[in-house]
Amino acid sequence: MRGQKLYAGVILREQRTRLSLTQKAFAAKLGVSLPYLNQMENNHRPISTTVVLALAQEFGFDVTKLSVGEAARIVTDMREALADPVFADAPPPTADLQLTASNAPALARAFLTLHQAYRQNQERLAALDEALGREESTLALSPWDEVRDFFHYCDNYIDSIDHVAEKYAAAANLQGALPVNAAVQWLRQHHHVTTVTGDKGLRIYDPETKLLTLASNANAATRLFQIAHQTALIAHDDLLEATLDFANFKTPEARAICKIGLANYFAGAAVMPYKRFLQAARDTRHDLEKLGLCFGASIEQVAHRLSTLQRPGLKGIPFFFVRVDQAGTITKRHSATRLQFARFGGACPLWNVHRAFETPGQFLRQLAQTPDGLKYFCLARDVSKSGGAFNAPTRRYAIGLGCELRHANALVYTDDLDVENARALEPIGISCRICERTNCHQRSVPPLERALTIDHNRHGVLPYAISE
Repeated sequence: MRGQKLYAGVILREQRTRLSLTQKAFAAKLGVSLPYLNQMENNHRPISTTVVLALAQEFGFDVTKLSVGEAARIVTDMREALADPVFADAPPPTADLQLTASNAPALARAFLTLHQAYRQNQERLAALDEALGREESTLALSPWDEVRDFFHYCDNYIDSIDHVAEKYAAAANLQGALPVNAAVQWLRQHHHVTTVTGDKGLRIYDPETKLLTLASNANAATRLFQIAHQTALIAHDDLLEATLDFANFKTPEARAICKIGLANYFAGAAVMPYKRFLQAARDTRHDLEKLGLCFGASIEQVAHRLSTLQRPGLKGIPFFFVRVDQAGTITKRHSATRLQFARFGGACPLWNVHRAFETPGQFLRQLAQTPDGLKYFCLARDVSKSGGAFNAPTRRYAIGLGCELRHANALVYTDDLDVENARALEPIGISCRICERTNCHQRSVPPLERALTIDHNRHGVLPYAISE
């Protein structure tokens, strides 16, 4: 990242071990001294540009693997966890957290898992104290959270599945005039699956009869996505299972949920093949509606796909993507940017994604700044889904898509915005419990890591004062 020193000692040490080289031999090939290499491997010094170039030239190393994105996510998650009142002492300095995330990421993840289990148990005790006396208690992560964290720390990009889906899209001719018909024909020719429509569910597959039934009221984009999803389960089950083996989930429920997520990933990558989609995104300047028409996909599918364009050597703009319901609960989240989402509670109420429900069918734009000084462009829109009948309930969601402001000129949505105007930036945060702002008029709870001053004769923006 621009302006940040690159500490990646763990990756450097793993590369040397994989090559079966001693520190002395490795240092010689990189053109540095043995003490300097030792300091870099232990994160006492950042990796220099000279070393990065030598890694690429001498060993063909993919330097994009030196990204600090995962470490940044771990630091953010640890800061939020350490703001919990259970940690009575002042939280460790950010420098210590950065060292832990870089030098001992497995230990950091274990700490986060333990804290999340603790929180879940405390919430369960508070809300269901009587019921807990009649059922077995567990401190394990919920399966849903296990899966969410898996995709979170994979950068929401699964390289092997993405490549296989791209090959399938070409073989099945999904970019032709009638992609749904092409997908149906490919399944019939290669796996003898018959596809029909019905009214019992969005997608139902009978392995015995090889009959795939799709909802008759589903639009073309939904049908294509569901056919591709089932294709992943039928034609590439071995690849999905191997990926799940690598994830090493703690419960069979988490593994089963993740398999759905992996099949969905395959479907998105098949409907919007990586190279074609990346080029189209650049050509249309990331116009979600044009991309949806070009690839026969929904706006939500397009926005989510944009956030996955992190293929080594062929990366797109780093986007964040989030979906929220009317209560502000985050139901999907991913960030390839430095902006990270709260693991607990809802998103910042000042974020424009919450206002999208008020303007159905319209895009809302926002220039925003987080407490760490980073500037973002945020795009929001409601993606409410009709139940398909007068009496059927409507599923109401809104999505948010955004990137750091330095990429904003590559988006059609910023053409008439004054992105250089500092006064146009709205203050947003991650969540109130770790937000550093002391005078936010939308603050719902005090920050957990700050002391409060209560003056009964004084009331400002907040009914209390937050220490600096």
